[in-house]
Amino acid sequence: MAQAIIFDMDGLLIDSEPLWRESEVETFKKWGYPFREEYCFETMGMRVDVVVEHWIGKFGGNQEEKENLSNAIMDAVIERIHAKGELMPGVQELLNLFCERKIPMSIASSSYMRVIDAVVDKFRLKECLDVIYSAENEPFGKPHPGVYLTTAKKLHVSPEHCLVFEDSIAGVQAAKSAGMKCVAVPTKEIRHKKEFEDADYILDSLVDFSFGLLDQ
Repeated sequence: MAQAIIFDMDGLLIDSEPLWRESEVETFKKWGYPFREEYCFETMGMRVDVVVEHWIGKFGGNQEEKENLSNAIMDAVIERIHAKGELMPGVQELLNLFCERKIPMSIASSSYMRVIDAVVDKFRLKECLDVIYSAENEPFGKPHPGVYLTTAKKLHVSPEHCLVFEDSIAGVQAAKSAGMKCVAVPTKEIRHKKEFEDADYILDSLVDFSFGLLDQ
């Protein structure tokens, strides 16, 4: 049985991937880049500075804009979270069930802390979580395993006893590279991707989670 639960945040706990896509398209276009929504899926789950660096490179832009452009995207995302962010189906019930079993829970997200704080504060999640950690504090974001390995250390649980919930390919790769079991809950737009086969379990929704998975 898992001794700790580690949740990704965007697209897993909160239905924020559409908010990120809207914010990225809006901001890149404002800065003069010919950005389209379908590009977002290529860098989904990655840290925003890595996303911006990637696309500036692709478009032949100025990398000196990276920090300001990244902050502008995060500002837009946070505004949208406050305005229309919603938890994904099954989140509150799952948190309650893990609380009842006294299994430690955490967030390990590619988002910067100010985005995580906006979500945690809006939905009052802090009391449920033992650790809240951002890949902002790591040399590398997902798919590098660092954010998960550090979170496991903070939970005082070895990686092989952690169960990760993820919705992105980069996140699944990070979890598996960390030596953790992983439940993938991809959106319908990317569920067909072969890379999700690396996950230990694939669900259509958190509503479909069964405690039987923990006993395997």
